[in-house]
Amino acid sequence: MPTSSPTSRLNVDIQRGKPPMLQVDATDDAARWVAEHRDALRAAVVQHGALLVRGLKLHDAAGTESVFRRLGSLMTEKEAFAARRSYSHSVYSSSKWPPNQQMCMHHELSYVLEFPSVMLFACLIAPTDGGATPVADSRTLLRALPTGLIERFEREGWLLVRNYNNEIGAPIAEAFGADDRRTVESYCRANAITFEWQRDGALRTWQRRSAVVRHPRTGQRCWFNQIAFLNEWTIDPEVREYLVEIYGEDGLPFNTRFGNGDAIGADVVQLINEVYEANTAREQWQSGDLMLVDNVSNAHGRERFEGPREVLVAMADAVHLADCSPTIEVTAS
Repeated sequence: MPTSSPTSRLNVDIQRGKPPMLQVDATDDAARWVAEHRDALRAAVVQHGALLVRGLKLHDAAGTESVFRRLGSLMTEKEAFAARRSYSHSVYSSSKWPPNQQMCMHHELSYVLEFPSVMLFACLIAPTDGGATPVADSRTLLRALPTGLIERFEREGWLLVRNYNNEIGAPIAEAFGADDRRTVESYCRANAITFEWQRDGALRTWQRRSAVVRHPRTGQRCWFNQIAFLNEWTIDPEVREYLVEIYGEDGLPFNTRFGNGDAIGADVVQLINEVYEANTAREQWQSGDLMLVDNVSNAHGRERFEGPREVLVAMADAVHLADCSPTIEVTAS
């Protein structure tokens, strides 16, 4: 049975297996309603980790942007792993990912030194089937994963290896905001990224980050990374086989390793994804929905879908890794 959890003036419904939900009376001025309830909405997100708001009747990009900007200070995405459509400054489409492939759980931009503390989603067109944006509590994940595995990742961190080219994934210019070598190299040095230019002009990078951090507001320990999502064993087997054949095992667009460089086995990736699935909350999108996700305490993903799907995304309220008690030292040059 649903229970009710009051947060300030909000009445949030909590149901097992679903994200916390707030049903509001239909309004013709969603931006005004959000502005009036901003503090309560943000408090609910800290308390619950995520909040689905239904009834705002969001239907276009301009109105959605107005809502987003009343909820937080929006960020420009950097080091993107997949292409997005840009609706306006700092308002994007969801990542262009094949509809028939699941986008596994992850914390947005958990490999950069400054990342969003809150993710904002708005569904303008709901798909005919599937396509939910599920969430999973990273604090629960820490309790569910094997202690030895957690301790190793806390001790060593995790390593993200990327290969940038103009054929697959986000190109250099889109990821770094420029494609001239001097600018890219300067960015890498300032953001603790080791880099190497390949003979064909492609760029390979390595960045070591903490897998566990403390929430900047609550101080709670959180599993915060993209270890499973960006690992080769999460890629569809046929797609992985094709990419390895074309680019070689070292040339995959992205891959993850233990912080000391050791390979992460398929069994570890499978275990992480299984624990995510066991702790996932999901609700099918309805057109007009708004969803807020605490990017540190909750991971999110995207399920397979059929039919058209238009979900707008914004990243808000930047927080620096150094303010989250990282378990490994990261030094920018």
